[in-house]
Amino acid sequence: MEQENVKKGFFFGIIGTILGGFNPIIANSRPCVIDAYLFSAMTVVVQAIIFFPLMLIESKRIKSNFAHDLISSEEMERHLYGYKKNIPLIIFLGLSFGFCFVLFFLGYQLAGAINGTLVLKTTIFFSILFDWIILRKKLSLTQLIFSFVLFFGLFLAVTQGSFNIIELNIGVVIMLLVSAIWMFSHALSKPMLDREEISSLKLVCIRNFISAIFLFSTYFIFYPLENMNLLINPINLFWGLLMGGIYGFGLYLWYKSMQNISVSKATIIVSGNLIVTAIFATLVLGEIFSYYHLIGTILVITSIVIIVNPFKK
Repeated sequence: MEQENVKKGFFFGIIGTILGGFNPIIANSRPCVIDAYLFSAMTVVVQAIIFFPLMLIESKRIKSNFAHDLISSEEMERHLYGYKKNIPLIIFLGLSFGFCFVLFFLGYQLAGAINGTLVLKTTIFFSILFDWIILRKKLSLTQLIFSFVLFFGLFLAVTQGSFNIIELNIGVVIMLLVSAIWMFSHALSKPMLDREEISSLKLVCIRNFISAIFLFSTYFIFYPLENMNLLINPINLFWGLLMGGIYGFGLYLWYKSMQNISVSKATIIVSGNLIVTAIFATLVLGEIFSYYHLIGTILVITSIVIIVNPFKK
């Protein structure tokens, strides 16, 4: 049974990794008339729609477990309504992730698919950093050393060996900011997830609904009202549905993978989306995957493997 779960975990992880590798390809292939702000709003709406029925199924399963005396009434109340204790935090998460999606698409547009994906691998560094700062988790010397190696590989790739930080592409800086905000938000959400006051599925669903409301309601501050006519165009709708669908299902498969294998193994698997992105960015977008990118990718993936599984005595 355990071996079967491992197989499922790897299967979900690999499919999710392949889907995730297409995120930057779709983002940078969209019609140029769709700005990053509107594209973000479309993406989070689709994700919310994907996760809403999954959230309902999960709630139904919890009620069924209570009906069959598998969980107590206190546990049922906590699983179903515990999120109400964390509404201010959940609203903050919805706003921060909505803002991050705008930066996400803008960063890919400026940095390119390959460089943008490489930069997002710094999430592992920001994850252990904020776990240390906020959650007081220990940080090993090995993790610190290979965090440095990760950034060395990253800057080797994005600067093509020059290491000229002054002329660093602004898109790279934006993607670093995205990584930091994402992991800061994840660190804040971990305690309520650990207390089982909200599930990952419910958090993603509610978070995306809040992001959608935030993005659509503030869109008119930065862009003309007429731009909403873009949503009527079937081609534009297709790209929004495609982006939200690929991102949403990829995220769902990531969660399914972690249900069957450890987070560290799932993290290692998903780091492979760099390879998928590099192949299709070269074939579809015409980007050049240089020797510096190759060496940088090897250093980054190796660092991730060691950071999530630090050497033990």
